[in-house]
Amino acid sequence: MHVVCVVDDDFSVRKSLANLLKSAGYQPICFDSGEAFLASPAIDTAACVVLDLCMPGLSGHQVQQQLRARGKKLPVVCISANGNGADTRSLAEGAACFLAKPFTGETLLNAIEAAMQGKP
Repeated sequence: MHVVCVVDDDFSVRKSLANLLKSAGYQPICFDSGEAFLASPAIDTAACVVLDLCMPGLSGHQVQQQLRARGKKLPVVCISANGNGADTRSLAEGAACFLAKPFTGETLLNAIEAAMQGKP
């Protein structure tokens, strides 16, 4: 069973994504901040990260930078309700893809699968 980390400051988003991931056979581990995720041993076991870009504290972009600085090559699916070039920036920082909120469960699951297989 693949571990998928969900990093989002919104409890309802974390809960709904965790339920979706469980129903699809993944093992979700949720974090309410980039700092909590980076401090967790889950960064060594995760198969993929679903990362909100707009959070208090470390932004999703900063989390991506920290992962790169630590040599972690986790596939990252960036999500955000705020476009404003976030898609281009997140992809430039190494994200597998960017999804604008709201998105369908099917879209997210397809993005996670593609990211884990190394496909854009």
